[in-house]
Amino acid sequence: MKWSAPFIPVLLVTMLGTSAAYAVEYKSVGNNPAVLYNAPTEKGRKVFVAPRGMPVEVVLTQTGWSKVRDVAGDLAWVEAKALSSKRNVVVTAANLKLHAAAEDASAVVATADKGVLLELVAPPAAGWVKLKHRDGQTGFAKSSEVWGE
Repeated sequence: MKWSAPFIPVLLVTMLGTSAAYAVEYKSVGNNPAVLYNAPTEKGRKVFVAPRGMPVEVVLTQTGWSKVRDVAGDLAWVEAKALSSKRNVVVTAANLKLHAAAEDASAVVATADKGVLLELVAPPAAGWVKLKHRDGQTGFAKSSEVWGE
């Protein structure tokens, strides 16, 4: 098959767009705090102890280790077994409002301060995410007001 010149840029944009869509993977620190290192080895320098439930973005995976980014944008290595597929998010807004429905006009069922961890109940849709507080309250928040979704 012969590729025409106008087709190649379209193909490249499509390929790049597709890979970017799948490039972001979030996980959370498991049931126990996890040590984050500056290298993929326990002999590396310990840079942080991540609390249980903390969301991280997995940037790279390498033989039992994951390079992760936190809400502040810092990168570190963690043993892959320390991560859980359970999804949590961290509130980035000063005063997050959990709504009864995914719309501004719906009733506010709960609020959360910046830095609070919430469980991701459903993936983002139309700019909203469904979240659950550890005390049981469930509601919708704007996805721009949390990190880790």
